Amino acid sequence: MSATTAPGTVTPSTRPHASAWPVFWIASIAVFLVSLDTTMLFAAFRALQAGFPGTSAADMSWVLNAYTVVYAAMLIPAGGLADSYGRKKVFMLGVTLFLAASAACGLSGTVEWLIAARVAQAIGAAMLTPASLSIVLDAFPDSKRAVAVSMWGAVGGLAAAIGPSVGSFIVDAIGWQWAFYLNLPLGALSLWRGAALLREAKKPESRRTVDTVGMGLLIVGVGALALSIVQSESPHWSSTELLAAASTGVMALIAFVLWARVAPAPLVDLRLFKNRTYTFVNLATLAFGIAFSMMFFGFFFYMTEVWHYTLPQAGLAITPGPLLVIPFAIITGRLASRFGHRPFLVGGGFIYACSGLWFLLVPGEQPAYLTHWLPGLFLSGIGVGMVLPSLSAAAVNRLPADQYAVGSAVNQATRQIGSVMGVAITVLMLGHAGLTHQSFVPLYVCHASLALLTALLCLPVNTKPQKIT
Repeated sequence: MSATTAPGTVTPSTRPHASAWPVFWIASIAVFLVSLDTTMLFAAFRALQAGFPGTSAADMSWVLNAYTVVYAAMLIPAGGLADSYGRKKVFMLGVTLFLAASAACGLSGTVEWLIAARVAQAIGAAMLTPASLSIVLDAFPDSKRAVAVSMWGAVGGLAAAIGPSVGSFIVDAIGWQWAFYLNLPLGALSLWRGAALLREAKKPESRRTVDTVGMGLLIVGVGALALSIVQSESPHWSSTELLAAASTGVMALIAFVLWARVAPAPLVDLRLFKNRTYTFVNLATLAFGIAFSMMFFGFFFYMTEVWHYTLPQAGLAITPGPLLVIPFAIITGRLASRFGHRPFLVGGGFIYACSGLWFLLVPGEQPAYLTHWLPGLFLSGIGVGMVLPSLSAAAVNRLPADQYAVGSAVNQATRQIGSVMGVAITVLMLGHAGLTHQSFVPLYVCHASLALLTALLCLPVNTKPQKIT
């Protein structure tokens, strides 16, 4: 495809449109499992500690942190590999690695082996995620792409949202190993059907050179920054070591930008950010990613520490909000194909801010689920359903087809970085004993403020379909 191809177009495919939805579900099953694993183990943390007696909480935290850090750092390089070497090929390899690593996680006999398996799992997840969105984009015509991408984002958002709930029930019922074994049957289905139905998009006339220098700088930059955040509360890391890690990350990212300006074939074409919509969508994604993680950790802390719910009770109590994500994402996707994403990003951001204000002002020390908690959950579910998939869709809306995978990978990596920051902030605010309602005031003030910031950052977004005259 030439550089002059109109934004938003795709390489023509010989695949009939009737096969588009089976392709969508093959790609989405894998993304569902990836998103589920990013949040499910937070509910399983205590069970993991019990399964490995003598392991400190700081060491055990790397079972969670290793996945998030490596996943965030590898997303953009994996997007470049998918664009250069074939989306189906990278997708299938990513699913295979993810499943093998999931089995290794469940079979782990030591914490070190479990952490290593989680790293491999994160690499597989990073490979399949941007390739999955590219496959979905290539399968649908322009008229249906907004709905398909919104649903793709909704599947990932729903999985991340219900991860703690699903994890709490599985771990309580049959053990922490099944948090990983759960991936195997669904992942195998995606792999089996993908081999038969997925078709490689038309290859570019010349394969792009993989920017190994840029890849290395990006992995070091994102990894070091994420490391400094997730270890900010660890007693084993001094302030000097944390500052050194953060400084290394910042310097590596600056070097990455400078290298991208002069490299003949950079991993990320900085011209992407000349697109005003793309730039503001990614800034909004960072703010929303922080708020999203803060919300879910706030939910579990409040339910278990203030209202003294059991873990399965807390998981069930949180479920109604995530269940609203899919229907509102579908509705939003259909309307966005006519009106653009801005009204739903801005409106959803304000609704999400209202959910933060609700949790700040209404719930008290005594449990009153139906009147004091459920309405806030409904607001959060509606807001997430409008914003989360719309951010993914708006990010790639005006990109050339040969930049779908890298463009979407940048957006997904931005959300993961926001998630790591949100977790670190929540632990900083709530990671102590004797929590009361007052302990949550700073958390929900931040939640509401970040949601409002998301809405404001989306005001310049313009994805409204252009009228053909």
